[in-house]
Amino acid sequence: MFSLLLISCKSKDPKDSTPKKVKEEMSDNPNQTVTTAIGDITLPAPYATESEVLVSNVVGWKDGMTPIAPEGFKVNAFAKALQHPRWTYVHENGDVFVVESNTRNSANQVTLLRDTNNDGVADYQNVFVSGLNQPFGMLIIDNTFYVANTDGLYAYDYTDGINQLTGSGKKILDLPAGGYNNHWTRNLITNADQSKIYISVGSGSNVGENGMEYEKRRATILEINPDGSGEIEYATGLRNPVGMDWNPVTGELWTAVNERDKLGNNLVPDYATSVKKGGWYGWPYSYYGQINDPRWSDDPHQDLVDKAIVPDVPLGSHTASLGFEFYTKDAFPAAYKNGAFIGQHGSWNRQPLSGYKVVFIPFDAAGKPQPPRDFLTGFTAKGSDKDVYGRPVGVTVHNDGSLLVNDDDSGIVWRVSAI
Repeated sequence: MFSLLLISCKSKDPKDSTPKKVKEEMSDNPNQTVTTAIGDITLPAPYATESEVLVSNVVGWKDGMTPIAPEGFKVNAFAKALQHPRWTYVHENGDVFVVESNTRNSANQVTLLRDTNNDGVADYQNVFVSGLNQPFGMLIIDNTFYVANTDGLYAYDYTDGINQLTGSGKKILDLPAGGYNNHWTRNLITNADQSKIYISVGSGSNVGENGMEYEKRRATILEINPDGSGEIEYATGLRNPVGMDWNPVTGELWTAVNERDKLGNNLVPDYATSVKKGGWYGWPYSYYGQINDPRWSDDPHQDLVDKAIVPDVPLGSHTASLGFEFYTKDAFPAAYKNGAFIGQHGSWNRQPLSGYKVVFIPFDAAGKPQPPRDFLTGFTAKGSDKDVYGRPVGVTVHNDGSLLVNDDDSGIVWRVSAI
């Protein structure tokens, strides 16, 4: 509903043109406190710190090493030696589909994994479909296998249990591609009766600096029919939504969102939030509700800022919170039932590093979120400010109740199970 307003907005300079003196003045502004679903969060003033670049160095896992889970859980490699296993989809028959996809040097394929002897390790591996263009989201509805490439949604004829797709897929929807900071991922989910498909599409810029005319159908979650028709923007103003799932208690759509850059080490926190149909979440004009982005001070779009919805659960600044899935199985302790796991891929633009872990958000009996806590850690190397063993991203609950965690830069899909 806000797309036409976004498109009509005037272009911004491709660089943050805020003068140094103005930044210094802004940095002295008071902190701002915002009430979220899990309590108050205090946010520093813009430019209170410099935005420092610190790109992590992935050194890989040594033999015998794994990420660290809480007591009562064990971690093992479900699959290794994959080419940037970015995302996972588990079919109801137990087949595990992994996209091997990356910003650069992408394998551009989906690989099928099976654990035929149920020992927690995939012993069957086959390329399911190749020749794609930065694939990410996957979905099976009836006899159709969907793959979301960065530039379009494709549908393939599918038969349950096949080892490889045959025939060419049909492009049923064009999607906007390219843009700032490689917001190339296009995730997919369906609703309970499989009558709709939802597609997450990140922004093409940091804060609209290339012109809002380039942001049409971006920073949004799209809703379509399974044949690609009937598109609407389900929600807008979400800078880079990626993981999506349905709250099992309330039925609300939830997503994990990457927030904006270049306002300082501690701005703006990424978040997980419920998503209201027709909801507007502020990007690029404001963040966390009505906090104006200073880079739009000459044209603040206050009418839109006033309507912006405050997100529910802050997840830390620049954590690259990407993966999101509710846990509805019974294999983990009861405290995990109906809570959500978040895969944090990790920062590149703050010091010290942030993210590089999987966190868990408990939800109460009414389906309301509680403060997040660490779940899977140990990805950062001790004694170094930049070395990491891997980068968690996708989090997917297997049919057996274990949690699969995509560690794309190390080429591993980890399996976390209860002891």
